[in-house]
Formats: sequence, structure tokens, C-alpha cells
Amino acid sequence: MVKITINGKIYDAKEGESVLDVATRNGIYIPHLCYHAKTGAQGKCRACVVEVEGMPGLKTSCNLYVRDGMVINTKTDSVISAQKIVVDLMLSSGIHDCLSCEQNGICELQDASYYLGIEHPSYDLAPTFEEMPIDDSSEFILVDRTKCISCGRCVIGCTQTVVNDVLGFSKRGFETKITFDNDLPMGSSSCVQCGECMQLCPVGAIIDKRAKGKARSWELKKVETICGYCGVGCKLEFNIKGNEIIKINGVEDSITNEGMLCVKGRFAFDYLQDKNRLTTPLIKENGKFREADWDEAINLVANKFKEIKEKYGADSIAGLTSAKCTNEENYVFQKFIRRDIGTNNVDHCARLCHSSTVAGLARSLGSGAMTNDIPGIKKADAILIIGSDTSSAHPIIGAYIKQAVKAGTKLIVCDPKKIDIANYADVYVAQRPGTDIALINSIMHEIIKNGWEDKEYIKNRLEGYEEFKKAILSDIYEPENMSKITGVSAQDIRKIAETFGKAKVAAVYYAMGITQHVTGTANVWTLANLQMICGNVGIEGGGVNPLRGQSNVQGACDLGGLPNVYPGYQKVTIPEIKEKFEKAWNVKGLSDKVGLTVTEMMDGAYNGTVKALYVMGENPYLSDPNQHHVEEALEKIDFLVVQDIFMTETAQFADVILPAAAFAEKEGHLTNTERRVQRLHKVIDPPGMAKPDWEIVQMIGKAMGNDWNYTSAKDILDEINKFVPIYGGITWERVGKNGLQWPCPTTDHPGTPILHVGKFARPNGLGLLKHFEVVDPDELPDEDYPLVMTTGRVLQQFHTGTMTRKTEGINNLAGPMVMISVDDAEKLGIRNSDTVEVSTRRGTIQTKAFVTKRITQGVIYVPFHYHEAPANRLTN
Repeated sequence: MVKITINGKIYDAKEGESVLDVATRNGIYIPHLCYHAKTGAQGKCRACVVEVEGMPGLKTSCNLYVRDGMVINTKTDSVISAQKIVVDLMLSSGIHDCLSCEQNGICELQDASYYLGIEHPSYDLAPTFEEMPIDDSSEFILVDRTKCISCGRCVIGCTQTVVNDVLGFSKRGFETKITFDNDLPMGSSSCVQCGECMQLCPVGAIIDKRAKGKARSWELKKVETICGYCGVGCKLEFNIKGNEIIKINGVEDSITNEGMLCVKGRFAFDYLQDKNRLTTPLIKENGKFREADWDEAINLVANKFKEIKEKYGADSIAGLTSAKCTNEENYVFQKFIRRDIGTNNVDHCARLCHSSTVAGLARSLGSGAMTNDIPGIKKADAILIIGSDTSSAHPIIGAYIKQAVKAGTKLIVCDPKKIDIANYADVYVAQRPGTDIALINSIMHEIIKNGWEDKEYIKNRLEGYEEFKKAILSDIYEPENMSKITGVSAQDIRKIAETFGKAKVAAVYYAMGITQHVTGTANVWTLANLQMICGNVGIEGGGVNPLRGQSNVQGACDLGGLPNVYPGYQKVTIPEIKEKFEKAWNVKGLSDKVGLTVTEMMDGAYNGTVKALYVMGENPYLSDPNQHHVEEALEKIDFLVVQDIFMTETAQFADVILPAAAFAEKEGHLTNTERRVQRLHKVIDPPGMAKPDWEIVQMIGKAMGNDWNYTSAKDILDEINKFVPIYGGITWERVGKNGLQWPCPTTDHPGTPILHVGKFARPNGLGLLKHFEVVDPDELPDEDYPLVMTTGRVLQQFHTGTMTRKTEGINNLAGPMVMISVDDAEKLGIRNSDTVEVSTRRGTIQTKAFVTKRITQGVIYVPFHYHEAPANRLTN
């Protein structure tokens, strides 16, 4: 710490801080326009000048760093005069009609002008609209260059923060202007509409197109909450007027996203107030739905559940909990299924995405979750991305990885499709789908053969190494041999091994391209093997990092949305655990039988052993594989209850539909991909009669004659704290602004950013290595079906489209398609945008062809978001 004097008063400061930082922290205003905490000190605008004793001339305070004893003055005549000239010229060089400007009240140029007493510009230097027409070509962002002050914050945000590299400057002097991809209209450029430029713009030059004219800044109420889309857990600031959402900003001091958002998080919120939201309970009679009140609907559900349970037994009923609902709601739902129904038939969509992660990491490391935290991404010397289109499915984590690459981190990307983040890779390879074990085993073969493994780590922290080493060093894994299987050159395999093996700290990031295989668990364990032999587990910046697909898929797993474990991964088969929850829930005879998985539930519905299904916030008709089979199962089931925010494709089959509140309409907590539990705040009221999910479940439980008395989400979390050890210290009062990461067993525990530090979570404290042989995919190409189909997400859409497809601009950016290589398209006579038919042994869809060099020959890619062309109609 040092001491400095500003305007005659002494302040404490940290070495490395700028004068502007210290002044701002202490409430001393210095005009500044090119500086932002994220974009850094530029010293360009010259509005932040100050006088410093012992230094000649005026100094820009944004890049003037403190020294002990420094004496600064921000209000001398020379300082104010210089600031006035700079700000006056900026005002004079643009069209700044404050009364009609969207930024009125939050414009930083306006603030500076007011502070300096400048009411009107002194010069006539402004361009006309004809010289600089407004660019409204993009879906969500409006660009008015007549207001631009050339501060450069948008350019730095685009190229250094989100690292999309779209924005730049062209020309010089008064003709300087921001451009998109060498002077294209924004809507025709490669801009992904993340809105970072808009959030960083200090004036009204880049604004939210859809918010224009809807509210003045002082009319807006601001509420912070957590994004309801992917598992990153970005913090949002809702700007609302009355009960209407006007716009969304990113929260700058959030540890998860630092103000960054993707196009979905910032703009795809129309579904919250869509006219087709479910607003009243619906009961199906004679094949048609009619409206009902809550009492009628709840009593019908409760009586049917009791009737089916008495006639066919508790195991004839099953429930799907939700990765889009809160921790509290998932806890209440599984409690209802286990206690009130009496079965462990509870599961959710993690079965289809990351159950193999839970199995693979639990067996190898002792815990089935992401081992490291998001801030640690920048600590890695090398990063391997495999089976994850990170920039599309988890854009903010993609941005952090690109930032790390800019700072010197080596990036390796392995994917059959040349995903966008591969543009930043030191090594990119396109392995054949289903050959991940072959590729990783060959990489480990090279690492061990060359002595790049961490011998001390292996000796002290792992078991099974000698047997594993013997298997991996087999000649079969020589890169030349594995090249024939994977399609990756031996040279590239060796380069990956050297880059990764020699890195001091290396991280692995993966998603469903690794898990959704018949060898999913083996794939995950193989990646854990790689990280263990390299000593990368339990250290900052390293780890095995599965990226969770939905906002609370981690929390739904944590709080018991699985058929084999109670909340906190406490096994249903252990008598002591069963007795613990019987006492906690005041019930006798909880089942100790492992319940049905989601796919087994569909099989049971199809064959008649599952008579009733209660679905909360899931859409299995679109999200589950082998859609034709799911459709037949839903048609056959005796009684289907769907609790959701829209009439989804699954809800069409329901006997009773219960209207639920969306994420922005309730309180509770979500657990993101890095195990960070964060607070969800109510932003607006739910529509009509819609209620939070936990309240609806409790109503059914009460109607069945059981003891339910929660009055708030806090009551539920209090119970979770008592009976779920990993959440023991994550109390309502402690979560705070940036959340806590489990395990956090007590109220004086700080949370756990990094798992397996010092020892693994397995009973003996050691990591377990296990060799897995190369296994063929379940289905291989043949003469009848010569192509391999992969599936996944696109940046703009989310999951089954229930939410994102309610925003018109999102649909204009991304629609149904099949991605096919140029070579395959030429062979088949397919041109770009042709309508084509895609068939497998299970079904057929029609969609538009997207012909590209970014996908490997012999492979096609079908995103799964679209009911018009559902990828899961084709899958096994």
C-alpha cells in the first residue's frame, strides 16, 4: 500500500493502481471516455488529465500509476480548461441531441459536459446523417456513427474481451469510423450479436435496437439474476418498466461473466412475456384441452396418482425433474416422488448428456463434477477442447479461452467439425466420430514414451499405473496405427502430445461430443487418465472440465434428480442413508431400489409397466433420442402430467398441464457448471395463474394427504443445508453476490473452487487409472447409410427451442439445416440451401443443406433445436 494526496486529502492506494482508479473508488469524478475497467487504459481521449506535483504538463490519469507521496490535483484551472477543450471538440464532432438520445441520463459524454458546464458545442464539425447513415442492418443492435466519439472501447471489447475480432477502425482524423469486417454493414458481417460493443459504448452510438423509445434511463428498475440458458451461470441485469422487460445487460463485477453475454442471454428473452405462455391449468377431455382452476387440476392429479399407486404399485409412477428449475424445486420434486409416491423413479435430462461424466469421474477421481473454476481458465499453459463446440454452446467460457490464447496459452481443438474456436487453435484435428479413445490413448502413448508424464504425481497420488502404462505403451497405440482409425495424422498426434505433455499446467474441456456415445463413460475416464498422468488434477488452471448444457443441470443432479442417489449423491441402496432421509422427511419405508432412468421410463411407458409420468420443465419428445419410440410411449401411457411454461411438443400428449413460472419470475438458486451456487432473483410477475414449480409440487403433495409446509424457497434451502453435506454451508444468507462452490460443508467453510487438491475424493484418496480399449460406435457407415451424423447446438438457439424460438431475431439468425462437406455435396449433387432429405434406419427429416468446408468428408451435422427437422427422429 502507498499513500497519495488528491485535492489536498490523503488516500490509501495499491501499487499498480492508476490515479483514475483511486479517485473513482473514493468518489472523486474525473471525466474519462476511452477508459473502461475491462478495456484498460488507452490515454486516447485526454479527458482524464490531472496535474501532478513535480511532473511537467498535464497527465492522463487512466494510465498514470500511483507512487508513494504523489500529490494530484483534479480541479486546477489548467486541468479544467484542457478537459473543456477535449469534451467540447467531442460534442462538436457528432450529433448529440441529449433530449432524444437513448443514452440520456447514462451517457458518459453527457456526464463530462455537465461536470464541465458545457451546454452547447462551440464548433460545427458534425457529419450529416447522409454522410454517416444509421446502420440498422443487424437483428438486435443499432449503430449511429454520428454519435461515435472514436474512443475505441467497442473495438477493444470485440477484439480483446469477447475476442470475436469483428470490429475495427478505418480511415483517420475526422473521417475515422468503426467498421465491421472491413466495412460491411453490421448485419452482413461475422458479428455474433453478443452486444459487448453496445455495453461498452459510453455514448449513444451503439444501442439496443429493440429498446429504442421504450423507456428513459431513469424510468428503469434494475434487478440482477442468473441467466436461464447454458451452464455458465452468467449474471444478468434486467432493465424493467412496470412488468415489461426493456433490455438486459451483463453484470460487470460478476465472477462468471464479467459483463459479457451471448446473443441468447442478452436478447432472447421474448419468451418470458410471449402471448402463448401457459397461464391456467388445462385438463384434456375428449382429446381437447379445457381450462380449469388450480383446485380442480391439483385434485385430479393427486387422485389419479393415488389410484394408480394403489392399483399398480409405486414403481408404476415416474417423474422427470428439470435442469431449468431451481435447486429448491428439484429437491422438492424428488422428495415428492420418493416420499409421497414411494419410488426412486426420478431422473432428468442429465441422463442424456452428462450421466457418463458422473459415472466416469466418480470412479476415477471420486467426484462426478467439473474439477476447476471459470476464473482459472487463464492460468492454463495449454488447453484441450474435445467434443465441445465451446463458442456456440458455452460462449462466455469460449471467450475466456480465447483471452487465454491471446495471452499465450496453447490451444488444441479436436472435433469432426471445424468449430469457430478452432480458428484460434495451435493444433486443430478432425477425428472420425467415435474414435476419441483411440486418439487420447495414442496421445498418452506418446507422452509416456517420451517421459513427459508427471512421475512424482503418479507415484504419490495414483493407483493402477504400472498395469495402465503397460497397456498404453502397446504398439497398437503408435500414432501411425491410430491415425488409420482416427483419421488424424501421426504428426498431429505427436504435436498434440508434446504440446500438452510439456505444458506446466494443462486443462481439458469437453461436452456431449464425448459423453453421448456407447463408450461415453470410458471416454470420460480416458480424459481423466490423461489429466492424472500429467499431474493436472487438483491444481489451478488444470482439471477435467465437463461443460454443463443447461442453467441448472448440475444443481438438478446435486439435489437428487437421479434414480440411484438422494440429494448430495447419497446412495439409495445404503440403509443408513435411507434411514437418514426417512427421519428427515418423517416417513417410513422409503424405497432402497434404484429407480428407472429416463430412457427406461419411456420403455416402461411403451410396454405398460409405467402407468403415470409427471414431467416438470422437460420436453422429452424433442430432447430424447429415438423420437418415434418416445412418441409411441407418450401415446400409450395412462396418465401424463406436464408442468411447464409453454404448450411444448410433450405437453400435447398430456392429460393435465400445470402452468409454471419461468426463471425470471421466482426466487431460488442455480448451480452452474463449475459447482457455483448463485441466487436467482424474481424480476417480473408470472403470467396469469402460473406458479413457481415448488409451490405446484407442494399443492399436489398436500392434496394427496401428506405433510408439506414450506412457505418460501428459503425454507427449502434450510432443509437442504441440514441433510445435504456438500451444501451444508451454502445458506441463504451466505450465498452473496458471487455465490459459493460446493463442497461447502459448514457455514465457516469458504467453498471449493478446485477439487482434489492434495488428495482425490475416492475412499483411499488416490486417483484410479484404467485402460480402455478402442470400441466401434454402435452404428457404422455402410452401403445403405454411408454418412455419419453428428448433432449438437448452434450459437443462437437453445435446446428444444422452447425459449429461444419465441424471439424473431434469433430465428432470423439461425434456422434448421444439415451441414455437409463440399466433397459430399458435390458427389450427391447438392447445392447450398437445397432442400434435402436425411434418413437413418429410424426415420427421415427434410431440411436445408448448408454446404461448407468446415466439416469432415463423410460426416453431416444436424442441430437438434428444431421440431420441423428434429435430429432425434434419426438417432438410436
